[in-house]
Amino acid sequence: MSQSLAAAGTAAVPMAEVALTGDLDRPNRLTVPDLLAWPQHEADVSFECATSGTRHHRFTGPLLHDVLADAGPGFDAARRKDRLRFLIAVTGADGHHALLSWAETAPDFGRAPVLLAVTIDDTPLDRAGPQLVLPQDRCGARHISAINTIRVDGGYRAWT
Repeated sequence: MSQSLAAAGTAAVPMAEVALTGDLDRPNRLTVPDLLAWPQHEADVSFECATSGTRHHRFTGPLLHDVLADAGPGFDAARRKDRLRFLIAVTGADGHHALLSWAETAPDFGRAPVLLAVTIDDTPLDRAGPQLVLPQDRCGARHISAINTIRVDGGYRAWT
């Protein structure tokens, strides 16, 4: 009986979703199981946390760039520099947010291996939602747990 109650309790918890919004041809809502469709990458990460010292974790998940490229960012692909005006805003369920540039993640520019982690230390994040992981960052301030929104914004035109 307790097993069926535990199973029922698990089934009652909704699957966390990430909304892909903004300047995208194909905005979408994705779950951790959806993110497993992209090639998975591993990253052993150490970062300094202001409150708890150095943290060490192993993450797996798709590259943020791959997921967003599949959503069709609204830049002109024929104009290589057009993508440089695009920003990526990532927000977690707790309101924590971080900002990245498209060029930072793009293979032909910064090529940062930014992950949308679906596991942490071999623990699936199905219910909690994916985490933003920037293996190149020394400080963990841009690490976002329980991502609920990723917004791509290309509204930054040339300055005059």
